Amino acid sequence: MKKQHLFKWKHYHPDIILLTIRWYLRYSLSFRDLVEMMEERGLSMAHTTIMRWVHQYGPELDERVRRHLKTTNDSWRVDETYMEVKGQWMYLYRAVDSEGNTIDFYLSESRDKQAAKRFLKKALAFSYVSKPRVITVDKNPAYPVAIQELKEEMSMPEDIQVRQIQYLNNIVEQDHRFIKKIGRTMLGLKSFQTATWILKGVEAMHMMKKGQLRQGMKSAQNEVKFIHRLFGLAA
Repeated sequence: MKKQHLFKWKHYHPDIILLTIRWYLRYSLSFRDLVEMMEERGLSMAHTTIMRWVHQYGPELDERVRRHLKTTNDSWRVDETYMEVKGQWMYLYRAVDSEGNTIDFYLSESRDKQAAKRFLKKALAFSYVSKPRVITVDKNPAYPVAIQELKEEMSMPEDIQVRQIQYLNNIVEQDHRFIKKIGRTMLGLKSFQTATWILKGVEAMHMMKKGQLRQGMKSAQNEVKFIHRLFGLAA
């Protein structure tokens, strides 16, 4: 998608739009915090304007960042955490490899075999994700059943080892903390759809922060330049 289509009819410069999106998705800031911060720069905007930008460009950021990710290794650590969406608890499935690199994530209204299966199948579809040699899961009984069905459907290698060892999943449980920390300030999780849009942007920024890009990001300035290039802006 070209720059003129991405930012067409916007009343603010693309640099400002990407700045507010990047800060919201990376730091524990509310939309109203960002309104005040922009006021210091002499810019007046409504918090709902920034919210719409995040909803629109968060998924776009996720899609574009994934094209530049390093290949994950074949030792998966899978777990779920909770996100409150419009007063109800939803299940956020997440997987990292043994080095802590994000493999994928999936927001679900249910915590059962079908949700686990959809998540694993989604993760396997990405080109940067290595087919798993071993998958470490928690005590959720849905995982072994979902994995067995995927093997029978030939969506997963038959020789995958499934381990239910709690302490080996500490790495993914620790990784949840960043997502949960950001989520606490997010008043924009008003529906399942908007929560999904926002989480895509949050996870994309988290992958960059963890150094998952093939070219690496040695400074915040380089990260800004990279995001600008993703969206077709001059360096």
